[in-house]
Amino acid sequence: MSIITLTSDWGLKDHYSGIIKGCILSQIPDATITDISHNIPPFDIEQAAFIIKRTYKYFPKNTIHIIAINTTASIKAPHLAILYDGHYFIGADNGIFSLIFKDAPEKIIELEIFQKSDYFTFAERDIFVEAACHLAKGKPIEELGKIKDKINKKLLFEPVVDNDSIKGMVIYIDAYENAITNITETLFKKIGKGRQFKILFGIETINKIHKSYSDVPKIEKTAVFNSSGLLEIAINMANASSLLGLKYKDVVKIEFEN
Repeated sequence: MSIITLTSDWGLKDHYSGIIKGCILSQIPDATITDISHNIPPFDIEQAAFIIKRTYKYFPKNTIHIIAINTTASIKAPHLAILYDGHYFIGADNGIFSLIFKDAPEKIIELEIFQKSDYFTFAERDIFVEAACHLAKGKPIEELGKIKDKINKKLLFEPVVDNDSIKGMVIYIDAYENAITNITETLFKKIGKGRQFKILFGIETINKIHKSYSDVPKIEKTAVFNSSGLLEIAINMANASSLLGLKYKDVVKIEFEN
């Protein structure tokens, strides 16, 4: 029996995630349902993709990932079930899949599920649950609808690079208020080539990248490459975003010595 994960912007106050879990368990009483996150900012597919992209690969193959972010269907953004990297993904084709996947999916199916409800505001309950349970029972993905050959594309801002600098941006603020950028360690090493550097953001400067937060004294700012290989601005035992005024989509630049 497959695992089913849930990612949404519902928060923890309301009843939505409870309904989804109840509907799944009503069909598959022994289903394993796991929350990835329900604290995605409303309608923010970029931050949802950031979390899912870095999480899904740690689940077993054949896991089914329900993505409940901006799920209103339209001709331009139909509901899809996708097989990618041995995992199944269910959501609206609003660009989020292109932000999660590095390569083309193995299979793309536009869902053709007749919903039993007369209300069209809760696709996760009326359509996504049916698709997820179908897959969890080991049934073919092709039975869920018609085959498509591509997904909608959405482009993210990529770091701007020249011989002596990398200009990136903050793409995520975590619960500790660490500011995670889109600058990878691989890119840093490729452009830096072992040269001295300074990291610039706002009026702040950092001249060294440490291995861990505790490499600096408490309440001192630092930069590290995190477990995803991304440059992260932090303060040891404190909140970098608030104290440094570093916000989502702010510019972070690395300048290397000539």
